[in-house]
Amino acid sequence: MGRIHLFEFEDQKWFPTFLRNYGTDFLQFLSNRTKMYKPIIPVIKKGLNKSGINQIIDLGSGGGGGLKWLNSELKKDIPDLKIILTDFYPNIPAFRLTKKKADNFKFIDKPVDARNVPTELKGLRTQFLSLHHFKPTDAKQILQNSIDTNSAIAIFEAQERSLPSLIAMLFSPLSVLLTTPFIRPFKIGRIIFTYFIPIVPLFVLWDGIVSSLRTYSVKEMNGLVENLNGTEKFDWEINKVKSGPSVVLYLLGTKKE
Repeated sequence: MGRIHLFEFEDQKWFPTFLRNYGTDFLQFLSNRTKMYKPIIPVIKKGLNKSGINQIIDLGSGGGGGLKWLNSELKKDIPDLKIILTDFYPNIPAFRLTKKKADNFKFIDKPVDARNVPTELKGLRTQFLSLHHFKPTDAKQILQNSIDTNSAIAIFEAQERSLPSLIAMLFSPLSVLLTTPFIRPFKIGRIIFTYFIPIVPLFVLWDGIVSSLRTYSVKEMNGLVENLNGTEKFDWEINKVKSGPSVVLYLLGTKKE
């Protein structure tokens, strides 16, 4: 099945911010509760160790992704870990709640473009469930910017372009309905637009299916890095690991020693 870059509601400038935030809040809640990123902890540690740095610059953070739970695990071996959350559409309420619960988090309240990260933001760049939002030209710009600034980068996608992944996405509305009462920060609008006017379950369903269709395969991610300027200066590790009934695809790029 070839990659299909259909539109996602979450990407549209006209899409209401509060609805986008409800969607990203759901994703961060799900990823933390299911600990879906547990298998990639060694990948993040490797990226930090090879970079000789204790700071993560998270790009396309959404509602904070799986970093809340990952943070508690990573700090066991990296007690001085620091994490900065960024996004082109920053979910400020979610960022503030994350920072309140863990004081080693900070966030940028202005839009940050993953294709051109401000030079003052130094650390291991991470992306969780966000590379598929970018077409190949833009995805290459993200990676090229990492090379140009000698910044290590670790990218993770918790779905793949496959029939099982698409079938799993069909159950996402049910997951939204079951988890919404437990998502924080509590918002009465989240209740209204989930149960009474069910926009959130429907747009999560559409965006979930499209996300699977957009996801780069291991082969395609290898293709993204092979012709970048200076790609030979980086070590690239691109693979996928099992995570429960699903998989996590990952790309790790670090400067050669």
